[in-house]
Order: sequence, then structure tokens, then C-alpha cells
Amino acid sequence: MQIGYKLFAEDTEPKELIRRAVEAERAGFDFVEISDHFHPWLPEHSHSGFAWAILSAIAAKTETLRIATGVTCPSVRYHPAIIAQAAATLQIISDGRFTLGVGAGERLSERIVGQGWPEVGDRHRRFREALEIIRLLWSGGTHSYRGEFLQLSDARVYDLPEVLPEIVVAAGGPQAAKLAAELGDGLFSTDPDASLVEAWTAAGGSGPRWCEVPTAYAADARAGAEAAHARFRFGQLGWKVNAELPDPAAFEQASAAIRVEDMEEAFACGPDVERHAEVFGQFRDAGFDHLALMDASTDPDAFMAFFHDELGPRLRA
Repeated sequence: MQIGYKLFAEDTEPKELIRRAVEAERAGFDFVEISDHFHPWLPEHSHSGFAWAILSAIAAKTETLRIATGVTCPSVRYHPAIIAQAAATLQIISDGRFTLGVGAGERLSERIVGQGWPEVGDRHRRFREALEIIRLLWSGGTHSYRGEFLQLSDARVYDLPEVLPEIVVAAGGPQAAKLAAELGDGLFSTDPDASLVEAWTAAGGSGPRWCEVPTAYAADARAGAEAAHARFRFGQLGWKVNAELPDPAAFEQASAAIRVEDMEEAFACGPDVERHAEVFGQFRDAGFDHLALMDASTDPDAFMAFFHDELGPRLRA
């Protein structure tokens, strides 16, 4: 079991994200993973730094902490050749501590390059082509590729690490789970859905199974729920909605009916170690073994201390 810390880039400025990663290593976390978006989810978030630059700085400032994208869409805003190159370089400079988390993306950030937003079937086929291109370039040598959606012309990634990064593929249903099994080294999800793990395993999937655990450390459960509501209420809309909305204003409107009480039910809110362990256990019992704590705390240093002194030892017991 690996326990990580989610770097939520949408409401935190880049230097603070780097500082938190350093503190996460000191607190005993095994890894950090960072969201990779161009736009934030909600108007009040007001940040969205470039994930790859932030991870590079973290790699330089840490020694044992593993780092990951959680997750990158390598098929619209980025061309997969650029992601193949970036991931290979980051694997080298981090001394093999990088994991490439990938997904099919959301309209919120991918539409900015003016290519529109494909319907779900087309974007999954496009995503498949992107993973094929990354694997092709990581095989060494010069390659071309002609797909239905993506092309590659006489390209080569010259700096390849001795050990390639693992690719963990985000999946929200059986079809995506099959793609993760075929072209990924692991599975990524945000829900404690045992059937997803089972579908991935049945399709031949093996390797790490990543997921994000919703927590909101605070002085009491109500304060934690209020913090979760302010930062993460958009998550309660579900990914079928989140993948389609175009901008922060739309997320603000769509999440208007979500209550603080809804967040208290979904998150481990407050200082009770056993409540945090209960929510964590839902994800562990569903079959996930790389669990990132997605904390909504307004005091990240207090949360780090809570993890180091109480929560971490309890979860690893």
C-alpha cells in the first residue's frame, strides 16, 4: 500500500505546491500527484499552474518522494509526442520516481486549442491513438504514425530513461478499463468502485491501482465539510458532467444545489482518525493500492502533522 498527497493546482499557487510536496515527503507520504489542467474548476479557485514545471521543481527538491500526473490528457491540448518527451525527461531528472497518469480529458481545459470537443466515443479512440504513439516513441528510434485522429512524422525521443515511467490510465467504466488493461501499466480512478477493478483485471490488467481519497481535516466535522464544499463541490457532479462543462462559470452554476451536508457525507471531515480510516478503507477494500489523500484542509501544515503523528500510522497498521 502506497499513500500519497494530492496537489490541487487549481486553488494553490505554484511555489506553494512545491513547498507542500517537500513537506509531504517529510510527513511520510510515499508520493504526490498533481492535476494537469489549463483552467480551474470554479471561479474562486483562481490558479492553474503548469503541472510539468511544478513536478520538475519537486523532483529537484525531494529525494525519495514519487511524483505523478493525476491526470494528463495526452491527446488534445497536448500532442502525445510532447508528453512522451516530457515524461521521459522527468523520469530521468527524478531518478526514476515519475508515474505518468493519463486520461481522456475534460472540455474545461482541452477545448482551449480550438479543436472542439469530440463526443465520448471519438475521444476514447483518440486517446487510444495517443497511448500507441507514446509507446511507439518509447520503443526507441524514429517513427511515424497515421491514425484517424493523430499523426506523427519522423519523430524520435532522444533522451530515454533506462527504466520507462509506468503509465496509469484513468477509467470510469468497463470500456475504459479494457483500454487501461491493454495499453497501461496500471489503473487510475476517483471512485471506490470494485467493479471497475474487476473489469480491468478481467481484461488482463495488472499493476498499481490508483485512486483519490476525499478528506477535509479541520477542528471539527462541520468546518471540514465547509472547506470541502468551498474547494471540491464540483466533484459531486460526477465525471460524465465534469467532462462536458466548458468553463468555471458553468461549474459554479451546476454545483449551486450541492450542500455542505452533501460534502460531509462524501468526505472524511474533521479530526477523527477513525472517520478518516473508514473513508480510506472504502477505497482500499475496493482493490486500490495507491491512494492519494485529496485534502480540502485550509491549513495544509496542520494536515501534514496530523498525517505524520496520527493518520499515517493508523492507515499503515
